[in-house]
Amino acid sequence: MTFKRLALGASGEELAARHLQACGYRILERNYRRPCGEVDIVADESGTIVFVEVKTRAAGSRFGSPLEAVGRKKQEQLARVAQEYLASHGLHQLPARFDVVGVVLGNREPRLELVRNAFELPFF
Repeated sequence: MTFKRLALGASGEELAARHLQACGYRILERNYRRPCGEVDIVADESGTIVFVEVKTRAAGSRFGSPLEAVGRKKQEQLARVAQEYLASHGLHQLPARFDVVGVVLGNREPRLELVRNAFELPFF
């Protein structure tokens, strides 16, 4: 991954974290990594553990919308990491969900879109 792409992703994650906090989320972890993958942000919203995937794009990107990038394979990977997080922190009794934040950065103000309950998995 290039430095420019890493910087774009880091900027998007920082904006997403601030946006989530403004929406009442309490950030518990950032870039939670396990051997099976990573979750960008783990947060608590009113007693629900929320696993947040952040997808950042540059304005005019030819890669489609950020939210389109969270396909089935990525969802399954996020679910595995989420299950490990809940188990290792003794939080299986709490409700949990998956949100996605799409961030588009350009010459103007960044655009953020928060999708609560972006997907559900039958085994989660």
